[in-house]
Amino acid sequence: MNRQIRQVTVLVLVMILALAVSLTSVQGLARPALWESSSRQGTLTTDARNSRMVYAQFGTDRGQILAGDTVIADSEPSDDAYTYQRTYPGGQLYAPLTGYFSTAFSSMTGLERAANPVLNGEDPSLFSSRIKSLITGENQQGGAIKLTIDPQVQQAAWDALGGRQGSVVALDPSTGAILAMVSSPSYDPNLLASHDAEAVQSAWDTLNADTARPLINRAIGGDLYPPGSTFKILTTAAALRTGIANVNTQMNAPDTLTLPGTNHALSNYAGESCGNGTVTLAYAFAESCNTPFAQLAIDVGDDELATEAANWGFGEELNIPLTVTPSTYPANDSAAQTAMAGIGQASVRATPLMMASVAATIANDGKQMSPYLIAQTLDSDLSVVSTTSPRVARTPISSDIAQSLSQLMQATVTDGTGTAAQVAGVTVAGKTGTAETGSEDGGPVTWFIGFAGTDIADPTIAVAVVLDGGEQTATTGTGGSVAGPIAASVIDAAVGQ
Repeated sequence: MNRQIRQVTVLVLVMILALAVSLTSVQGLARPALWESSSRQGTLTTDARNSRMVYAQFGTDRGQILAGDTVIADSEPSDDAYTYQRTYPGGQLYAPLTGYFSTAFSSMTGLERAANPVLNGEDPSLFSSRIKSLITGENQQGGAIKLTIDPQVQQAAWDALGGRQGSVVALDPSTGAILAMVSSPSYDPNLLASHDAEAVQSAWDTLNADTARPLINRAIGGDLYPPGSTFKILTTAAALRTGIANVNTQMNAPDTLTLPGTNHALSNYAGESCGNGTVTLAYAFAESCNTPFAQLAIDVGDDELATEAANWGFGEELNIPLTVTPSTYPANDSAAQTAMAGIGQASVRATPLMMASVAATIANDGKQMSPYLIAQTLDSDLSVVSTTSPRVARTPISSDIAQSLSQLMQATVTDGTGTAAQVAGVTVAGKTGTAETGSEDGGPVTWFIGFAGTDIADPTIAVAVVLDGGEQTATTGTGGSVAGPIAASVIDAAVGQ
């Protein structure tokens, strides 16, 4: 009897071992084949044998994505194997945020991917909803997410861009809530969410072949942008912090400045003169003069400029929960490179979100709030499960420096290069930027960043506008003339509500 028990025990142990080896093989060794990633973000599976998981994942009653009370992503019953069809009533306006949920590619992008555990109902916060479905016998429904986006501000930003290549980001300076995030050109996510695989592949091929890159969210990714003269805010902050200069410091402002160790003569925009050749820092800031700021960057030094950029969040990883490409300040090895970096040229690169955060930090008395897109998580009945609490990410500048920068930016809009961003009944503070692209085709990259409110002591919006250079921009285009009016439209929509 004991011998038979031992034989059965050994057999059971062998079977358990075989099962463990098999499970390890599938979950570990075979996982790359089953969960292989592709150029389409968020691909779940490329193995036909994994079809049950595909149907389970993509055949659920997925929750809504809302901007305010506006539904921008939803699920509708469908008469096919997937049971539900994902739809995007928000279309192109919200596509860079929602991303797409594709059964044809077994993939998802944007918030569809970042908030997938909530939207498909598997998030731990929705445990009670799953229990309810189990008890009632109803099909499990996904939870919903409510965004911080203000539909009116989002629409105003989209309309103001008018189909031009570029981006607009608007923030609430006191919380970091993202009020608008527009990237143009965009795409219709409904084309990629279709259950018609051939139609989806055709749409994908067309979008991928488009040189304007509509699938890229320019607000947080892509190749990033040279910030141009908007970076002079950070150069000024470094000068104030280190005591190199104050707003009334007299600065040499020659028509050209030969950069150290080179034969390159840097000039002001369009070869213009900056005052009478000697100006205050405040004047050079408002008129966005290059030569005095290039010299100021050299005087501050590359180490301090690099420290300043890092203090504001350059180089930091960020999720909102969409992944944000870090903005970069280059490793400069010469005074000439430092001079160019100090005016936002050379290899300095920034996202519109980063520069909107710069403006918002000044508006918020030196405190930089962590930007976020999801205001609330909701259950399938749209009852609130959780609410995002604002969080201070860092404090890159003191209150005194924030006030000095605010005054400089207000003067830029009232009397300097940013007058096109003025809004009736609203106090606007801003900084323009015009960055050369290095291409002989078309005009420069143009910027406006700033903040505004009916009471400038308590601003309600910070904004960054950037338009790609090239053929869409005249060679004489500037941040003030091109990006400034767009900022004014967005500010008017936000503050005028």
